[in-house]
Amino acid sequence: MRGLLRALRYALLILLAVTVGAVLVLRWLPPPSTSFILQNRIAALRAGYGFYPYPYRWVDYEGIAPVMALAVVAAEDQRFREHHGLDLTGIRQAIRDNQYRNRPRGASTITQQTAKNLFLWRSQTLLRKGIELYFTGLLELLWPKQRILEVYLNVAQFGGSVFGVEAAAQTYFNKPAAALTRHEAALLAAALPSPSLLRVDAPSDYLRQRQRWVLNQMRLLGPGYLQGL
Repeated sequence: MRGLLRALRYALLILLAVTVGAVLVLRWLPPPSTSFILQNRIAALRAGYGFYPYPYRWVDYEGIAPVMALAVVAAEDQRFREHHGLDLTGIRQAIRDNQYRNRPRGASTITQQTAKNLFLWRSQTLLRKGIELYFTGLLELLWPKQRILEVYLNVAQFGGSVFGVEAAAQTYFNKPAAALTRHEAALLAAALPSPSLLRVDAPSDYLRQRQRWVLNQMRLLGPGYLQGL
């Protein structure tokens, strides 16, 4: 029994060292890929599509239009500056709202979504949620807020095979992420909850309605909201 406990301690220490080390490295280096991209590649192989290309291209925070960063925060996590990984106010609000909504909304923060995209799998289980909270805590502890937002913008899925804002800008608007306009940024951000269903290249009435909502939230937050991250 004592030997088993010792082995478990060593295993936990190794797991802690590996995960903390990976998060620390990614504080400075661009992720070469993400868990979600790898899962899509595996699904494509199983479906017989071969090695499906994903136009994932990293771009530094300074190379992304400020309106794009603001649009993502306005759409996904308006208390991004204030919380420490979990938005408890948003969670309570979502629980109340979902009692009256046909389309339930989540309350995951940008930090949680970054952790999920980078390291985890898609299925909603208690185990995955627990690991997601662990990585969320690591990101908030070891990365500045601007780095969290920078990585999220580069790994978020903006379409079935489009990952990252640079690939999205080139695919949908034939321009770099630095040149995105407010309306283009709001349209991309509006598609984030369901990027496989809400098509930026063929916007539905619902997506246009979300785009208008995001634009209004951007105006309310103001262009200075993300200054000094």
